[in-house]
Amino acid sequence: MTIVKRTALLLIASLIASFAIGAYAADNQVNRPKIIGVAHIAIYVSDLQKARAFYKDFLGYEEPYAIKRDDGTDRIAVIKINEDQYIELFADPPKQDGQLNHVSILTDSAEQMRLYLDSKGINVPEKVGKGRIGNSNFNIVDPDGHTLEIVQYEPASWTRRETGKHIPPTRISTHMPHLGFTVRDLNVSLKFYGDVLDFREVWRGSPSPQVLSWVHMQVPDGKEFFELMLYSRPLTSEQLGGKNHLCLIVPDIQNAVADLNARPARKGYTRPIEIRTGVNGKRQANLFDPDGTRVELMEADTVDGKVVAPSKAPAPRFDPGATPVATSATRPSTVANIHRHSTGSIAMMFLDRLAEFRMYWNNGSETNVPRSSL
Repeated sequence: MTIVKRTALLLIASLIASFAIGAYAADNQVNRPKIIGVAHIAIYVSDLQKARAFYKDFLGYEEPYAIKRDDGTDRIAVIKINEDQYIELFADPPKQDGQLNHVSILTDSAEQMRLYLDSKGINVPEKVGKGRIGNSNFNIVDPDGHTLEIVQYEPASWTRRETGKHIPPTRISTHMPHLGFTVRDLNVSLKFYGDVLDFREVWRGSPSPQVLSWVHMQVPDGKEFFELMLYSRPLTSEQLGGKNHLCLIVPDIQNAVADLNARPARKGYTRPIEIRTGVNGKRQANLFDPDGTRVELMEADTVDGKVVAPSKAPAPRFDPGATPVATSATRPSTVANIHRHSTGSIAMMFLDRLAEFRMYWNNGSETNVPRSSL
């Protein structure tokens, strides 16, 4: 056999093998189920009754059910925003991420999502669990160690049992369009939320042209999104409370604030409520629950009806050895006005992002994936 024939045969064999491997991979590809939207945020509270007073009496929501401990005391109070979105209040000591316990996304098939994530190399449990309230769910961990719950609402669950109930007209908002949480390495997070979960980047924002502050990642099969909050140095508990937050849409911010100011529970809320126009061109007001978790009230549209161009600033680089910048009593506006374009906040945000980046992400089989409480 000549060298030319031998080479030709080897080339043909290689092409056949490549085609066979590609066909096998295509036949065995695990398709991602739908990720419909943001389901809930779970936060730690130090005093469940005070937290209930804020979210129920002040913001006007109702509590369809609570999860009890073995001794009969309430451990988790569930606050209903609408039929698909909730706030979970955990009466447990906070852990490594300030008051944030976890965030959750809604899918149409928890088992298919488990298989899909497993095919992508994400550490998942051996099977989908059934929570105490009857929904199918399981947890994974994102690059920053945040617990991300995948939930599928089941027809016989407590969630669907309460359909049409606990949606009073006193609700300050009927929709939670986004949740925000801290992210150190934007590129790593974009690979996780973008490449793995198929979230789509829709906007970038910052009050400073020197450094990026947040990135919006929209769920692939809905309109809600996560707001990835960037930072460059260790954060204080006050700063974590501002960055790990939830957003509530209101049709008119002035009417919403006037409504809140007229409520009897306003006497128990000692902070001022200020209306400002954010970097995104939308009017908003920041509230803080008794433990410092920010609740952002925001209008859906910009003031002038025009879309604000996304920021082109570079992402910050994280320095784990840097000293946290003081906030709270010394500079109360820094946390409260995260979205505000002011000289002081720009200067502090610029100083807050001047260091070398180091990031460690362990997504191996030894990762301890917490079980869902609900």
